[in-house]
Amino acid sequence: MPFTLSAPVHSDQTLKKSRFIGCVEPVADRVAALARVAQLRAEHPGATHVCWALMAGGHSAANDDGEPGGTAGRPMLEVLRHQDLDGVLATVVRYYGGTPLGAGGLVRAYTDSVAQALLSADKVLVIRWQLLRCVLPYSLEGWLRRELDSFGASLAEVQHGDGVDATLRVPASRAAALVARINDAGHGQVVWHDVEAAEGSASAGAS
Repeated sequence: MPFTLSAPVHSDQTLKKSRFIGCVEPVADRVAALARVAQLRAEHPGATHVCWALMAGGHSAANDDGEPGGTAGRPMLEVLRHQDLDGVLATVVRYYGGTPLGAGGLVRAYTDSVAQALLSADKVLVIRWQLLRCVLPYSLEGWLRRELDSFGASLAEVQHGDGVDATLRVPASRAAALVARINDAGHGQVVWHDVEAAEGSASAGAS
């Protein structure tokens, strides 16, 4: 399962007089990532490069910022991918020291900057949430409220009419099991309605 980070962490190393300042931090999408990169450029006006990589589902991207193609952004992205991270931005600010590192040296420098920062990172599990909506008999309302805890689910909304119209928020990985459990208890009296899936993340533990 994917992880994100609870807070930004940094690294700082000097190789052949070039300084590499790395950072990995939780970022939700490309808009936020570009804003963060722009902030770093403003904070480091004398930097030669501000390279970055974002692992965030369909928003994932990488940028070499003038370094030789494939020597910075893409290797940084691979570090995030190999550590099963999502919703995470990696940036490396480089101050050029006058001595070329070569393509291999650049790849090592940028990947090491990200990997070193991640050594002290606090990782938190990303939970994908799904909304379920059903109408069930009043006789099952109390049972449902008690049952939700065992699935890590919660009651997002409830309305009372001819029956109990309940909207449930449940981890996507447990949704099918919860539906089956409610159907078993309802003996054909539970009616399901379509709702849009709601994806999000929660701190469900550290690693």
